[in-house]
Amino acid sequence: MTEKTPVTGAPPLQTADRVLNVLLAFDRERPEWGVTEVAEEFGLDKSVAQRLLAALAYRGFLVSDKRSRRYRLGPAVWHLSRVWERGGGMASLVRPVLEALAETVGVNTLFAVPDGVHMRCVAAVDGATGPLRYYVLAGELYPAHAGATSRAYFGMLPPGDRSALLYGRPMARFSEHTLTDPVRLEERFLDVRRNGYAYSEGEYDPDTAALAAPVLVGRRPVGTLTLAATPEVLRPRREQLVAPLLQGTADLGRLLTPARPRRAPHRERR
Repeated sequence: MTEKTPVTGAPPLQTADRVLNVLLAFDRERPEWGVTEVAEEFGLDKSVAQRLLAALAYRGFLVSDKRSRRYRLGPAVWHLSRVWERGGGMASLVRPVLEALAETVGVNTLFAVPDGVHMRCVAAVDGATGPLRYYVLAGELYPAHAGATSRAYFGMLPPGDRSALLYGRPMARFSEHTLTDPVRLEERFLDVRRNGYAYSEGEYDPDTAALAAPVLVGRRPVGTLTLAATPEVLRPRREQLVAPLLQGTADLGRLLTPARPRRAPHRERR
């Protein structure tokens, strides 16, 4: 006869849900949490909150400040995010949106994420006009100062953050259309906030035009969705392509938005 294991404490799935809820609570607006704050936010005993945070810190998902006794996200989160993105997880997630958009508009689509002072292409889909390059675009880097793909992202950053990243370093000229003057670049970046998208011709690749818009998670830019083709193909269709482009960025934003953590109702918080 098999002896049953006594049921004690919370069911495993409930415990896992608590752990994931706490991890999801760490974000740009709230990068640090203390034990008391976690207990109150999720309706937990302080001893439970302490054990939960300590377990996450032990596995590297959080790090604690010994002086303030507050917690921040740790290296294990960075490791998993790199495995997911560099291992093709992000590309697999966004590719259906790129394919549907490429079929609708008939030109090449690509999704890029920030990588230092560049944007790095994560995934690309050829449109009816055919491939832009003789090689795979995934992995290609686009400099922050040249082209709509980069401008659509960096234009959404606070001016101070953008200035610290871009200016004070050499900026290469890739064609006669590449801008390297900070004043003129800032004018282009500000246009992104006003218009919601960027357009370029020959700034990075002399034979390519691009129409790009930032992908937002909440109010934070996380990447860029781009439509690309030769200038002769894209220029006359520029205005009519804005609406499907923006719809695509909205679709990607929803895909990349994590589930919101479930907080305890106010009356249940301790």
